[in-house]
Amino acid sequence: MNLKPTRSSAELASVPSADDESAVDLSELQEAGRAIMHNVETVIDGKREAVKIALTVLLAEGHLLIEDVPGVGKTMLAKALARSVDCTVGRIQFTPDLLPSDVTGVSVFNQAERRFEFKPGPVFANIVIGDEINRASPKTQSALLESMEERQVTVDGVTYPLALPFTVIATQNPIEMEGTYALPEAQRDRFMARISMGYPDSKSELAMLDSRDTGSPLALISAVVSGDTLRDMMLTARAVFASSAVKEYAVTLVRATRDDRDLRLGASPRATLQLIRAAKAQAALDGRDYVLPDDIDSLAVAVLGHRLVPTSRALGHHHQNSGPLIDDIVRRILADTPVPVGLGASALPVSMPPVRIIPSRPVGSTGQS
Repeated sequence: MNLKPTRSSAELASVPSADDESAVDLSELQEAGRAIMHNVETVIDGKREAVKIALTVLLAEGHLLIEDVPGVGKTMLAKALARSVDCTVGRIQFTPDLLPSDVTGVSVFNQAERRFEFKPGPVFANIVIGDEINRASPKTQSALLESMEERQVTVDGVTYPLALPFTVIATQNPIEMEGTYALPEAQRDRFMARISMGYPDSKSELAMLDSRDTGSPLALISAVVSGDTLRDMMLTARAVFASSAVKEYAVTLVRATRDDRDLRLGASPRATLQLIRAAKAQAALDGRDYVLPDDIDSLAVAVLGHRLVPTSRALGHHHQNSGPLIDDIVRRILADTPVPVGLGASALPVSMPPVRIIPSRPVGSTGQS
């Protein structure tokens, strides 16, 4: 693999602008999105919401963290999504003895040419699956920080750009399990969303016994979308319109987490940016070229939850398992935050009338007048 080093992150290759003629239209994006979801659901039974959020993160050019107990299909979801797209895939099994160079790559001395050659690690792929990321030491976990944020890797003072698209899909076990190292806040903040698989219902579990009696269905699926098509879908998702009222609504939600009495660490400005990007991707998957407050509401828990740290008073008897508590706090903030309604929340990029604000509304309301 020949890699040309670059000396500045400003020279890093980026996705073309949303005005690029290669972007697909919304109907084509919807059709491709349904094909990917159907492909993944042949392997993952009864987890449509988790599959949709995973696809949303992929189209939004973000990174996904899947957290749950062992054996519920975390790695299977990551593999199925990666195989549904014709892109390069790298897999890293995180273990306590894994070194940072095992992730990023290492420079090896070539005796024949008497010079050092860079041997790229598994992070040099379009989709990187990090299995049980919290089993590795913090030193090894940090090897992903630069690649996740800047889409580049620096080794021995030389910077190598990563091919786009680039997405990390990491799995981790709950932190109260033995042999785990909690991800630091700086790394959790780089993941666009966190989801949990949960146990399947009895019908889905029974169907799993029938479908996997003779082999794994993962071996039967193949790519349904090319890499070029995926890039065009990302361009289309990026071009979805978000009105000023919707952006102000997202900012208000994020700022509320910083002032909440039960949180000692609120969401970062990066969270606001990624919440809007994810909402655009979800709107595109739903066939809309504009973002609604509903898109923000449905993604708020997944995008904000893993970035928040509760106070010791709020944590109480939850001990280390603060996930359900934080999810409840986010839902409470959603219920208490005024939502834009009417044309102020629509996609019309024209002069809009004043936005009418209502004091509160049930979680999951449409936000329409």
